[in-house]
Amino acid sequence: MAKLLEIEDLHTQFFTSAGTVRAVDGITYNVDEGETVAIVGESGCGKSVGAMSILRLIPWPPGKVVKGSIKFQDKDLLKLSDAEMRKIRGNDIAMIFQEPMTSLNPVLSIGLQLTETLQHHLGMTEKECHARAVELLGMVGISEPDRRLEQYPHHLSGGMRQRVMIAMALACEPKLIIADEPTTALDVTIQAQILELMKELTRKMGVAMIIITHNLGVVARYADRVNVMYAGKIVETGTAEEVYLRPKHPYTLALLKSVPRIDHPRGQKLDPVDGQPPDLARLDDGCPFRPRCRFATDKCETSNPTLEDVGNNHQTACWNNDNLDKEQRAAS
Repeated sequence: MAKLLEIEDLHTQFFTSAGTVRAVDGITYNVDEGETVAIVGESGCGKSVGAMSILRLIPWPPGKVVKGSIKFQDKDLLKLSDAEMRKIRGNDIAMIFQEPMTSLNPVLSIGLQLTETLQHHLGMTEKECHARAVELLGMVGISEPDRRLEQYPHHLSGGMRQRVMIAMALACEPKLIIADEPTTALDVTIQAQILELMKELTRKMGVAMIIITHNLGVVARYADRVNVMYAGKIVETGTAEEVYLRPKHPYTLALLKSVPRIDHPRGQKLDPVDGQPPDLARLDDGCPFRPRCRFATDKCETSNPTLEDVGNNHQTACWNNDNLDKEQRAAS
């Protein structure tokens, strides 16, 4: 399958009075046409900054992409002019932001916010825009779409606002959608509905998707590949099946153990990830996860591992994944 997006050695930093924050510290990954790739990790690990870097939405000052390349259909987005990037945003690459209530403009009607993109990118007439907006709202499962176009964001529930955001992202039939924590503010039942809707629509339309989340349980069913991020780096990557069934990094294993499971005995306590994420402005040469890792050795103090192939298109950045394998085999 052809590569749609190629990110190579991407570094995004924020220059603050407290020091240089290495928010994204040399990530490399691809997204193929029609593929769903999940970016997983705790808050502050660089997931959202990496996504915003793709669309060149990092505000300067204080943030800046200092190194690397982001190729979309063989065009390096970092070398395009601002005008060329505006043509790509919303048209070829769309983004669903974290909280729809703050992403939607509270003083503009749903119809106006939907049709604005259509007029700007596709040059549709007012009548064509209205018809397309009604079609989009129906597509994402909103009843009485004609009436909803006249309403404002505060008239809608959280789930309906998120459906509007999905409709806006699909408006110009983009080739790639970036969904940044699309279900964070929603209850569990609505989360499942929204994820099912997104997966079904992207499958029907052949759209690739990057889904960003802190919850490994959310993406188990929906992602083709998973990238696990920690302290601005990808520490494990592979197919969803490989990462879930055979985690090779202590951080991935800790995330999986912290997720409630229906097949565990009633009353069994969750196993949280101990400690706190590191300060990205004060990283040293060692592995940033070592203070929280029970497999850490002296080598982890002085050298930060890079991604190494462990078979089946699965890579991990850990000096001691053999010890992790032994423990998992003993537990099973």
